[in-house]
Amino acid sequence: MALFINSISHYIPEGVVPNSYFKEINGLEDEWIYSRTGIKTRSKAGTGENTNTMALCAVELAIKELPWPVQELDLIVAATYSPYDTVATIAHTVQHKYGVEKAKCVSVSSACSSFINAVEVAEGYFAAGKARKALVVAAEHNTVYANETDPQSGHLWGDGAVAVFISDERFSQSDAEILSIYTRGLGHIGKSLEAVYLRPRNGGIGMPEGRDVFINACHYMVEALKKAGEACGREFEELRYIASHQANQRIIRHIAGQTGFPEERFLMNIETRGNTGCPSCAIALSENIGQVKKGDLVGLTVFGGGYSCGAMLLQY
Repeated sequence: MALFINSISHYIPEGVVPNSYFKEINGLEDEWIYSRTGIKTRSKAGTGENTNTMALCAVELAIKELPWPVQELDLIVAATYSPYDTVATIAHTVQHKYGVEKAKCVSVSSACSSFINAVEVAEGYFAAGKARKALVVAAEHNTVYANETDPQSGHLWGDGAVAVFISDERFSQSDAEILSIYTRGLGHIGKSLEAVYLRPRNGGIGMPEGRDVFINACHYMVEALKKAGEACGREFEELRYIASHQANQRIIRHIAGQTGFPEERFLMNIETRGNTGCPSCAIALSENIGQVKKGDLVGLTVFGGGYSCGAMLLQY
């Protein structure tokens, strides 16, 4: 069964935190942060904003380009590891907002891999004949959990959301076909249970084992792309663009050097957004969608704490 992305959009909150902010907070210099992360500024949700409100903003923007009524949704899959509410999820909030009476609502959490996992969950509903029109919406409110005094990772985090409407029908030539999705849990490797954590009432969000994350992310994001390609008969070399998880610019540069894939063909936003978590790969695609032309093969690839990885290939 062919699946198509009929509309994609993102929401970035207006708040901007420059590197200079951290000089007095944790002693880190602007140049030091940029040289090690590629981040100059990061997005920050404002007072009254949270994962649910940001998700709704992304959905509202995506609806403007949606070629079918949002009330025809029969599935809403949300993705986040930083929920505002673990009961009334993002998915339920969207259903309530638009009165989508018949939609099934599911929430997925697999750290920074959550968005790709959510698309795969939607794919399963389509394959089972239980959905024909779906919304995958992802949002993170990292900064509400960030310990800004932590010199290891307090300066990494940004906030944002993305909304992707999917159906089993192509409505325009600009729709992307989802060729394949690959995901894998990696909790058995390295320092998976220690490397990244989010404990809301016990330390917030942190990344004490950044080196282990770096090594494994560089390996498994490439492997995931290759596995996704194998599933649909496409080669890594056929990719026109890669939109990876925006965790660290050094990871992206290492992957470019490792594979020979041109760095300028990575769709990136980490310099101005920071690490926006699981929606980051799709936000990067949405923000740079103007570069993508008909016929381009685009790969999204992710690595998440815990650990996990995933990739998705899109044909425009």
